[in-house]
Amino acid sequence: MRYAEFKAPKGLIKVELETRGNIISSISFSGDFFMYPEERLQGLERALAGVKASRESVAGAVQNFYRSTGIRTPMLEPGHWVEAVMRALEGQR
Repeated sequence: MRYAEFKAPKGLIKVELETRGNIISSISFSGDFFMYPEERLQGLERALAGVKASRESVAGAVQNFYRSTGIRTPMLEPGHWVEAVMRALEGQR
């Protein structure tokens, strides 16, 4: 299990993930951020499971998730999620 935290402009994003080879096999987010509707957080986790563990692939999956769901994350941009995931993949805290 890999873990990282990223302090975004509005909240702390905590990430726990596992990889199988170069693929994210499972991922979980927590922290003190806001997402509307709140239950979509699990959708973001599902969108990232099975994605190649690279900045480009993670960014594409997060952007797709934002476009397809219309979620709102006040003061959090897709890039903040990507940075949190990359820190976990790179073993940063």
